[in-house]
Amino acid sequence: MGMDTRALIAYAGRAVARPRYYANDHSRDVLDVALVAMDVTDARAEGPTLDAAGFTLIAHRSAVADFTERAAVERVHRPEIIALVKELSGADLVLVDSPGILRFSERSPHSGALDNSRPARFAHVDVSDATAAAFARRATPAGRPLERFVHYNVWRALSAPPQDVPLAVCDARTVGAADLIAADAVFDSPGKPEWSFEGLVLAHARAHRWHWFPDMQRDEALIFKTHDSDRSRAHCVPHVAFDHGACPAHAEPRVSIEMRALALWFA
Repeated sequence: MGMDTRALIAYAGRAVARPRYYANDHSRDVLDVALVAMDVTDARAEGPTLDAAGFTLIAHRSAVADFTERAAVERVHRPEIIALVKELSGADLVLVDSPGILRFSERSPHSGALDNSRPARFAHVDVSDATAAAFARRATPAGRPLERFVHYNVWRALSAPPQDVPLAVCDARTVGAADLIAADAVFDSPGKPEWSFEGLVLAHARAHRWHWFPDMQRDEALIFKTHDSDRSRAHCVPHVAFDHGACPAHAEPRVSIEMRALALWFA
């Protein structure tokens, strides 16, 4: 018996012509948010795949003991993720340039205390098609014709189950192009110049099918696509943090880390 649930998914309304959201100061967000109750299916027994649904869960043990040690994440975990994505994808080159993003549910004193450390509370896709292509072109070695590129997000729960604010992912096959709205993702890291790129927020459609993986363990990794240039495969997976209503009040606040990887295939 799966742990299916029903949750309020924060969708984007269409009242804002150009949504804008910030990594840290959400008081500056320009978003029209509409909460919609949606079924969220336990995907553990379904065996979703990256090429069909756009996401999958795998067993993956990391040698990092403390993910708050940034040097350990850079020295140990980044090569682990590169090796993992290369094995899963068969890509010619895999890059992980951004540092791991630690996030904490709002019950934790660390939520918002670190850079970009709050859960993502509205349904979104990390990169738009234009941003994904620009990042891929920038990363392609000179003289190497690019055949395909995929952006992946590798998400891991570090806190003990159950998670009070788990992650939901939307089956890529149920997302239409008209559901995706271009938006500005602004990175306002303290003491650094602001910068931004184009991401996507998600408008509601009844066809959407949401999934989650209950009681995630540290030795599991949820991998999902945020862009695939091969349109014969799953293209992109909207995702969002949601409140797990059946989670006991005494449960440890959710802690997670995500790593973003770019896989490149050359002609």
